[in-house]
Amino acid sequence: MTTKNESLCFTEKLIDYIHASPSAYHSVENAAKILEDAGFTKLDSSASFAIKPCGKYYLTRGGSSLIAMIIPEDTSKISFTIGAVHGDSPCFKLKPSCESDAFGKYGKLTVEKYGGAILQTWFDRPLSVAGRIVVEEDGQLISKNVNIDRDLLIIPNVPIHLGNIKEPTPLTDFLPLFSEKESGIALYDIIAEYAGVSKESIISTDLFVYNRQKGCIFGADNEFFSSPRIDDLECAYSLLEGFTEAKPASSIAVYAMFDNEETGSSSRQGAASTFLPETLLRTVLSLGGSQEDYYAALASSFMLSADNAHAKHPNHPELFDSLNAPNMNGGIVIKTNSSQRYTTDAVSFAIVKKICEKAGVPCQNYANRADLPGGSTLGNIALHQLPVCCADIGLAQLAMHSSCETAGVKDALYLKNAAKVLFETKFTAQSDFGYSLD
Repeated sequence: MTTKNESLCFTEKLIDYIHASPSAYHSVENAAKILEDAGFTKLDSSASFAIKPCGKYYLTRGGSSLIAMIIPEDTSKISFTIGAVHGDSPCFKLKPSCESDAFGKYGKLTVEKYGGAILQTWFDRPLSVAGRIVVEEDGQLISKNVNIDRDLLIIPNVPIHLGNIKEPTPLTDFLPLFSEKESGIALYDIIAEYAGVSKESIISTDLFVYNRQKGCIFGADNEFFSSPRIDDLECAYSLLEGFTEAKPASSIAVYAMFDNEETGSSSRQGAASTFLPETLLRTVLSLGGSQEDYYAALASSFMLSADNAHAKHPNHPELFDSLNAPNMNGGIVIKTNSSQRYTTDAVSFAIVKKICEKAGVPCQNYANRADLPGGSTLGNIALHQLPVCCADIGLAQLAMHSSCETAGVKDALYLKNAAKVLFETKFTAQSDFGYSLD
């Protein structure tokens, strides 16, 4: 079992990762740094794969999705052990032409809602802008990540004396205050400064408004932590740390971080794309296998879709199924849903329980209250193109999709330890109804 100090130390590292990852582009950039420090080599998707036994590789798509692989020594009988997460979070995206005028006095920015944010939580807190820009350099179009790493914006609320905004909308109520017009400073001036480029070289952008608040640990005994983007960077970081520590015996260990989960995953870099199945197929072919070997490998493979779960709310327990409502610091949450919003079935449920037992990690259940639909995640979407045994899990948190969320300090390390065991396990299909775990 882990100690309190180990959990606190790991949570502090998680908070640092989240703070350094204000957009999906930065989530991937920082994950790539962790992988490179662990000895992984970047693959070029536009060139033939040259994959060898005992190698460690990663590749990216669109700058905001990433897949990494650890190849075992023995590749004569291939299978995959996959952990999948997402690196995006609900927020606001800037429109291409985003600077707007407020009665000639102030400058504000026009935005679109990205994902299902709890909108009211974005009022009256320091914000900034991060994402990527495309610039022209020596006749080439180059993508660059940029983070305006200072308090830059705020979305002002309407005072209670002037009436409550019952249904605030991004069209009018969530336009960030940016400047006094007389300053003459344009947003692209600041973007260019932080990106280290000339303003004239910027051609286009994918930029997002993000919460500047850094996470903190709190509670009577430091039991909890609060941070932006806990969903899903808590799972993304914890799974990645377990992945990089793992020493797979025979299965190919695969870590996948997707973008655009919060908007349905239907993008070139989302879980509904060809990114994961294409990468796995090309890996099999590079190792000397055939397409038939690839399909055989899928039959003995296992995937864990890791995306956070709703903790039982201390003020509203009536919103939960009393027998299937997880608690923060209660360990891995195994998520089930009869409408297939989650992929977990009896077989994959049992596999996760055995993994947790082996890792010495507690686990708990989540199922929606029968008359509430609940959320969904990337697992069932990815399985449209990748028919593998899969379970949906997460870590219990409060205020999911708020601009600042809350979770337990023990759970991230629980997932990291379970992930290490997961990636070191070989899954062998005995039939349509059973697996052996080595």
